[in-house]
Amino acid sequence: MSELPNYIVIEGPIGVGKTTLATRIAEDFNAELLLELAEENPFLEKFYTNPRQAALPTQLHFLMQRVRQIQAIRQGELFNPVRVADYLLEKDYLFAENTLDPLELELYEQVFSQLVLNAPVPDLVVYLQAPTDVLVKRIRKRGRGFEKTISTTYLQQLSDAYTRFFHYYDKAPLLIVNATEIDIVNNAQDYQQLLEQVKTIKTGRHYFNPLPFAM
Repeated sequence: MSELPNYIVIEGPIGVGKTTLATRIAEDFNAELLLELAEENPFLEKFYTNPRQAALPTQLHFLMQRVRQIQAIRQGELFNPVRVADYLLEKDYLFAENTLDPLELELYEQVFSQLVLNAPVPDLVVYLQAPTDVLVKRIRKRGRGFEKTISTTYLQQLSDAYTRFFHYYDKAPLLIVNATEIDIVNNAQDYQQLLEQVKTIKTGRHYFNPLPFAM
């Protein structure tokens, strides 16, 4: 447990594997797990079908959900030495900027600025990257009903937004991982080589382009 950073955030676009990695690390190290819980957002399926109509309530629901979890971290920060999350609170604005019209974004910015004051800074952010066609395959494979109508165009826009966001991100140590070829679910060696990177990074920006291990 002590080998891991105290607060790890796994990030990346839809379908890249961030929840899978966060869950496995939390299980293996008996850490507290903070998940985005997309399936609990009642507006999300409507958003994927009609983004313009449902963008604002979708974003606000996610924001309130994440803020509640972050507040719980602060209130209980002495009780669990390691926490792993599959979202970075600041990325909420990334989605908002990509989906809201100017007036909605202005309102969202006001709410966001009031709610995220003094949010804890991660000890490490792991940013998983993969091409859009890989994301599409993984989304189809997991078969979530509310994700059936996600468009390739939206996924590409989202991936581009992530790239821009992390190009400038410097609030915490950052590990950028090419997750195109690795399989952290079925291949223990893929998972272990990534985990070793997570354990060793303490400062700065790092890039990891792992080669998949043969089964």
